Amino acid sequence: MSYRDNIFGQLFDPETRLAMHQAGLTGVRHLNQRFPLDVEPHQPVEVLVTTSGPRPFDQVTCWFQPEGETELALELSQGKVTWDNALGDYLRTWQGNLPPQPSGTMVQYRLAAHVTGSNEWIYADNQSASADECTRFAYWVADDLVPAWTREAVVYHVFVDRFYPGEGVSWKNPETLAGFYGGTLRGIIQKLDYIQQMGFTAVWLSPIFPNLTHHGYDATDYFGIEPRFGTMEDFRELLTDAHARGIRVILDFVANHCSDQHPAFQSAKTDPNSPTRDWFTWQHWPEDYACYFGVRELPELNLKPGPARNYLLKSAQFWLEMGVDGFRLDYAYGPSHDFWADFRRTCRQAKPDCWTFGEIIHTPEVQLSYAGTMDGTLDFLLCRAVRETFAHGNWPLSRFESFLNEHDAFFPAGFSRPAFLDNHDMNRFLFISNGDTAKVKLAALALFTLSGPQIVYNGTETGVSQERPIHQNDFGIFEEARLPMKWGDDQDTDLREYFRRIIQLRHENHLLLDSPRRLLHIGDQVLAYSRESRSTRIVVAFNLSDQPQTISVPLTKHMVDVLNNCKVSADGNNFLINLPPQTGAFLTDLS
Repeated sequence: MSYRDNIFGQLFDPETRLAMHQAGLTGVRHLNQRFPLDVEPHQPVEVLVTTSGPRPFDQVTCWFQPEGETELALELSQGKVTWDNALGDYLRTWQGNLPPQPSGTMVQYRLAAHVTGSNEWIYADNQSASADECTRFAYWVADDLVPAWTREAVVYHVFVDRFYPGEGVSWKNPETLAGFYGGTLRGIIQKLDYIQQMGFTAVWLSPIFPNLTHHGYDATDYFGIEPRFGTMEDFRELLTDAHARGIRVILDFVANHCSDQHPAFQSAKTDPNSPTRDWFTWQHWPEDYACYFGVRELPELNLKPGPARNYLLKSAQFWLEMGVDGFRLDYAYGPSHDFWADFRRTCRQAKPDCWTFGEIIHTPEVQLSYAGTMDGTLDFLLCRAVRETFAHGNWPLSRFESFLNEHDAFFPAGFSRPAFLDNHDMNRFLFISNGDTAKVKLAALALFTLSGPQIVYNGTETGVSQERPIHQNDFGIFEEARLPMKWGDDQDTDLREYFRRIIQLRHENHLLLDSPRRLLHIGDQVLAYSRESRSTRIVVAFNLSDQPQTISVPLTKHMVDVLNNCKVSADGNNFLINLPPQTGAFLTDLS
């Protein structure tokens, strides 16, 4: 049985895709259309706005304020008018250029369109009529490249409660999957040798701040360690031991919301004069407040400039100064761009080579709009393509190849796109492959021979699956994909060693970091491409069919498969790669 990947639904279901498109164009929209997005010192910055809908607009203004200076106003010029058939209306584009600024300058700005014949202004993007409630934008001017170490990073995603309880400690037996299984920081410390031997160069830990749930995305304090996991001393030891092995440590950081048991929320909810009341957004105090997807236990933080924002920025600074190497930013689509610009500056000032990447399950345009406010975004689009191709079998390899070409062309090389097969919020790859580890291996071969950092969710490499799909009767039970890590004899050692080998090949062949990818052979169930420089090349080949296949590719040197020992033979000016059923090959020059 093939299970639908619901996590991608809003991007690809026709009805929701149309609704998203229409909503993104209706009214006054900026959507962080700023060029360049990652602003360098002394560069002018072009801002774009579109207007549409039943109300007429005769002026668009950008109010901008370099930090420490007086706010200035820039009237945007009218641009071309186009027709959008899906919207069923005209779109007018407005353009203006903000003046260059020196390095280290934070520029805040807001945009609004004037309604013809009235005193009313409509602000982009939330369509507010009030400057106090408008969407605010910002950018930080800096010579600020993605940290060099991240290009070679292979990240191990550790779900702390389900990873390892510690030597001599048994897993707990909770009554439900939502209970606590007992993973600890001490357990992670004791498995650092395993992590290093597998070839991982970084670990991304699920949230470790004090919380009330097995997943931890409901912090009650942003400056401490959840006692179930251990102590601050344990975490410091983890940092020291990981760094001694050359392993970076990345924390999961939730800026959008906190637990309703956080002291700030408890105070704000019970005291109308509480100093933390403005940390949250109240429709009707004290019962009606903004919360994450309607979950009342997760009130959203008010991240306008003020005390809640400052609290989070100080937390990020605290962990980076302790030695943390970066943050995976949970639900990064929630907080505003101007918050993330401030967050980026704080992080870079605390640790110049820290890595920040966001969880943004959205269109490529929206993902790329975060360039300049974070280093990049998790590559959900590639994840979907890999799952459709190798697990579900819905895409022929010809479509996968077409996607790869356009995907790489759309995103600039400097935008970090950590890639993965699965994570804690989606069905396990092995599960949607119906337990077929050959499909997992083929997908991993694709993942590790494309550009960009890779992430492996703990257990994907050892055969962890699940009993039921996450989505049951339109209800999401994410715990299904969070079963405990397998250790010892429970591991699929063949699969584990395959991952170890493919990671090793990734480290040994720097061509895979940024060299061009060239198509050599394509069919619905067979594919071969190369990654090459002037003097050397790597060839990667796939056979997804249940029959042996022979691929002919043009080669100038004899090559050998160093992954599965597939036979390679000369045939005139070409070489023939003999691929058994559901097998891939990783060819390097024979020397």
